[in-house]
Order: sequence, then structure tokens, then C-alpha cells
Amino acid sequence: MNIKQAKQEIANTLKAYLTRDGLGNYLIPAVRQRPVLLMGPPGIGKTQIMEQIAAEEGVGLVAYTITHHTRQSAIGLPFIEKRTYGGEEFSVTEYTMSEILASVYQLMERTGIKEGILFLDEINCVSETLAPMMLQFLQCKTFGNQRLPEGWLIVAAGNPPEYNKSVRDFDVVTLDRVKRIDVEGDFAVWKEYAYRKGLHGAVISYLDIKKENFYRIETTVDGLQFATARGWEDLSELIIAYEKLGLRVDREVVGQYIQLPRVAKDFANYLELYYKYQRTYHVEDILTGTWQSITMLELREAPFDEKLSVMGLLLSRLAEAARETRRQDELTTALHTALTDFKGKIADAEPQAVLAQLLWQRQEKLKRAKEAGQMDKETRDLGLREIHALEDYRQRLVKEEITASGEAMEAVRGWFGGEVEKRRALAAEAGARFDNAFRFLEQTFGQSQELVIFVTEITSGHDTSWFVENFGCDAYFRHNKELLFDDTRRRIRDDIAAARAAQQEENTHE
Repeated sequence: MNIKQAKQEIANTLKAYLTRDGLGNYLIPAVRQRPVLLMGPPGIGKTQIMEQIAAEEGVGLVAYTITHHTRQSAIGLPFIEKRTYGGEEFSVTEYTMSEILASVYQLMERTGIKEGILFLDEINCVSETLAPMMLQFLQCKTFGNQRLPEGWLIVAAGNPPEYNKSVRDFDVVTLDRVKRIDVEGDFAVWKEYAYRKGLHGAVISYLDIKKENFYRIETTVDGLQFATARGWEDLSELIIAYEKLGLRVDREVVGQYIQLPRVAKDFANYLELYYKYQRTYHVEDILTGTWQSITMLELREAPFDEKLSVMGLLLSRLAEAARETRRQDELTTALHTALTDFKGKIADAEPQAVLAQLLWQRQEKLKRAKEAGQMDKETRDLGLREIHALEDYRQRLVKEEITASGEAMEAVRGWFGGEVEKRRALAAEAGARFDNAFRFLEQTFGQSQELVIFVTEITSGHDTSWFVENFGCDAYFRHNKELLFDDTRRRIRDDIAAARAAQQEENTHE
């Protein structure tokens, strides 16, 4: 299955394991709660989906790359304890608590969250001395004489042997006690993730054209050479940072992330073309509605791959505008909730103190989420932006010496209005960019496959689809309706053809 399906299956498993009966006991007893063994190639997002599941289900997450551990750190250190059996004293070996299990208990103590996921990556690459302990843990959920608390799902991830020479095979006894999920790389699923994470447009559009280069591992005379999903994502982050710094990403830099030389060379050449198209077709002019006729003529006559690249440039810019609008929308929603609390409390307390209390609550919430392993970059950024805005309101109240509740509420409402106006302005600007992009493509291509591709990409993009759903786009709805009509008409024709073929076959047999 793909990583998206695997995420859903693990989430369903977690829900099933945490479901309780009428007496408060787990519906599936702990002894029958099999650990999940997630097997798949490196760099396809196994760790990321654990973070997403923890955040979405509101549980804790403790994650370890198990190859970093020795037998002692995993199982604990031995010590001698005196015990009495049958009236006679004996010396017995006990163990200090495993660092891994201690981390689970520490998370529970810090956050108050009693259920969660213990994620152990690279489980089949452990050292020879640690391997028996890990197998015991998967089978019995114990390290030494300490047991994993109830309510915690073990998810162990590993790479198949073709990707790592140091992997160990699991025996039948262990495999018969785990729930195995095999995952394969899937570009369509990764593309959804890439849009949501705001990966660089050149990476997305290149892989859209050269899907075969998304995930490749080859054995050569020079050793393993590879291009992985992780490599493409990390390279995208670097390209974005280099662009802000005015630095150039050349073939050597690409090769540091995409360690398959011919793919690295191919992408480096494409990246140069991507920048060239950006200059040649004046993408910013298209989005502001000031393009020249020659631009349309050049694109109309361009090779298909070049057309796809230019549409990728447009989609990337539209996604940026939509993302900024969505982020501002989320901020205004969060601030509206905070200021509703502020309004309800200022009648009984000093306004500045109320804001200070709201700030403390949100800081603690952010801290708990981070400690619980539920924090992704977008959630963190939204929380910090809300905290900064509330702190700005508090400082303004202090600076302007506003203490009366009514006056404070009026002042804060005015400052909040500035955020609302910023949201409106961003939405209006993004909407104009969408309209201009569609007008340009309509005038360039008319009703063609390029428009079909463009509409499809907007639909699949996380931020672009969000924007259209919340703020509308007449051209999108018009083309999407035509696309759906064409699809329906095609399906009807296919059904009629299939029915005729079946009838002819039946008549032949008669």
C-alpha cells in the first residue's frame, strides 16, 4: 500500500486498541494488541505520518531511531537486589529502567497524556547484542523486567534488505506477533504532501514530468546510487533558502541530495530551464494581468514539457498566494477565539492581566504539544503568530495606559480589525491572480488539455483547492463543470460500448 493508506491503517489500529468496553477495560486486551511493523524503502515519510497521527488523534509520540542505541541504553543497566524466597535470602539481577521506556513515562508525567505511540525506526538494523532484546520487546512489550504502559501502540519501521545490507530478518515467532504493513513509494500521494508542505515548484513540476525519477535505487560499480522522497524534500528546502539568499543551486549541490548522478544532472538542467521560463514568460506579469501577446504566442508554440513547466510556475505562485491567505485566515480565526475569551473575562479582571493569562495558556498549550510529539511546523508557526499578536495587544494596552474594560475591548477590536483587513486584502490579491492565470491560459490555449491539467492541479493542491472552496473562482468552477461533464459523457459512452460488446458476445454464443 502507499504511505497515505498506511497512515490510515495505523490510525485505525490505534483507535481499535484504545477503544474500551462498558467496564472501562480495553476492548482488545494488551496481550492481543500486536505491534505494527511498517516495512518500506527509506525516505518515503514513515516518521512524518507518526507525527501526523499523534497530532490528529491527540495522543503522545515517543520516537527513536533504534540503531543509535546499545543494549544497555535500551534494556537498562543490571544491578544486584536481595530477595527472600522460602525464608532464604538470594541475590538476583534487576535492571534500571530502559531509556526508551523512561521517555514514555516522562512524556506522560510532563503532558498528562496517558496514551500514545512508541515509534522505533530502523528496527531491523539493530546491533547483534541488541537484536534479541528488540525481538523480546516486540513479542512481550518488555525491556528487562519493565513493561510498556497500557494504552501505547508500538510501531516499528524497517527497510527491506535490498535497501540496506545490514538488515536482519525477523523469525517466524516474531512475525506471528506483529501486524505487518508493507509500504511502497507512490508519487501521486507524495505530490499531495508536497503541495501541502509548500515544496518548491521546480521539484514538483520536474517529478510530474519525470515520475520515474521520484524514487530510484540502483546498484552500480560505484556502489548504491539513489534518489528518494526525503532527498527531494530536503533539496526543495535548500532551493527555497538559496533563492532568498540570492545563491545558485548547481549540479554539484543537487548531487549532494539526489545521489543518482544522471538524475541529479537532469534536474539541475531542468532547474536552469525553470528559472529561464520564469524570466522568458514573465510569470509575475501574467499573474498581475499585464502580459504581452508575444508571451502567448511563444507558449502556444512551445514543446509540451515547456508548457507543463510554465503551468507549474503559475501553480506554484498561486499556491503561495493561497497559502498566505489560508495562514492569515487561520490566524484571524485563532485570534477571534482568544478575543471572545478576553471579552468574557475583562468585566471581572484588569484587561492587561486577562491578556497575560491568555498568553500563558497558549504558551503552555504549545509547550505541551511539542513535548507530546504532536508539533508540526505549521501548527507551531500558527501558535507563535497568535502569541506574538496577543503580546502586541497587551503591550499596546500598557503603552497607551488603557485599563477600563470597555475602552480596552474597543482598542483590541480595532487592532484585530487590522488582521481581518489583511486577510481580505490577501484574498482579493490571490483571487485576482487566479483570474488572471485562467484568462491567460484561455487566451493562449482555448479549451484544451492544458486547461484540463491546470484545473486538475488546482483541485489536487492543498492550498489552491482550499482557496477556491472558501473564496471561489468563477473560471475554475466553469472549467471544472465542463471537465466533469466530459468525464460523465465519456463514462456513458464507455458503458454503452461495453453493453454492446457483451450483447454481441452473447449473440455469438447463441
